[in-house]
Amino acid sequence: MNEIKNLTLSELKTALGDQPAFRAKQVYTWLHRGVRSFEEMTDLPKALRERLAEQWLLTAPVPVRRQESRLDGTVKYLWQLHDGNCVETVLMKYHHGNTVCISSEVGCPMGCAFCASTIGGLVRKLSAGEMLDEVLFTELDSGQSVSNIVLMGIGEPLDNFDNVCRFLELVNSEEGMNIGMRHISLSTCGIVPRILELAESRLQLTLSVSLHAPDDETRSKIMPVNRRWPVEELLAACRSYYEKTGRRISFEYAMIRDVNDSPETARLLLKRLKGLPAHVNLIPLNNVEESPLKPSDRAAVLRFQKLLEEAGVACTVRRTLGSDIDASCGQLRRKYRNAQ
Repeated sequence: MNEIKNLTLSELKTALGDQPAFRAKQVYTWLHRGVRSFEEMTDLPKALRERLAEQWLLTAPVPVRRQESRLDGTVKYLWQLHDGNCVETVLMKYHHGNTVCISSEVGCPMGCAFCASTIGGLVRKLSAGEMLDEVLFTELDSGQSVSNIVLMGIGEPLDNFDNVCRFLELVNSEEGMNIGMRHISLSTCGIVPRILELAESRLQLTLSVSLHAPDDETRSKIMPVNRRWPVEELLAACRSYYEKTGRRISFEYAMIRDVNDSPETARLLLKRLKGLPAHVNLIPLNNVEESPLKPSDRAAVLRFQKLLEEAGVACTVRRTLGSDIDASCGQLRRKYRNAQ
């Protein structure tokens, strides 16, 4: 049975071809309000509601874990999907509005050494509607409106390219949640062909590239994707992306003790980024029990930041949110699975 929430408004009109045109708009509006059953669509005829229930799957995740930080109000959800699989979503509160970090896959195939999401590999890809559900039901459960989205949870968004692009179309829809592209960030570990394909769409979202090292030897050790698309090839794709979209690239850089946090590494990073409008986001590494990698100390992080800023590169240290609730990607799902 196909998922009805994957449909755009125009596709829904086609699917309901024998109905008056306004019926599709009614159904679409209900779907993007986060109804859990067709019976809740009270302005539709009963016969149409029954027909929809027979022909279409209406997804609605169930929260099996909800953790709220006492430190900063960050809320982390573990949602159970219709097939029993689980994904994580995080609601983060900032002065400029609320940001929801969503997952794009159940598990992850990329194998990055510092990430809990990839332990156990990829189970399956999320549909566009399931990604939309993460935003919708986080709003509904928390009672907080969402103004910004980051695709930075479990999974590699560009490994699920078609579904992610459809999700972006749905969440940007004026008849739906109407969240603007400039309020959306998409994070990738560096699948070069998909970066180039995304550039052709000229979407005005922010591309966040998980770089984490400026040299192939180091990056290949912690990120297997680098063996397929090495640093120079990745950065060439980033330059092409900027030329096509005019959007500055954000580079995510996890600070790992004695691996990528030396002054020499900072200088090499500056050399690699020369001429590319970029923002570097230094991320204090999260401890993952299964990984031997450890976070850099604060002095090393600040020294690294200072070297970049003195050379004219915009650089911030990511604020740590939800440190008391396992808010880093994959940890809540992993603990839930281990407890079953």
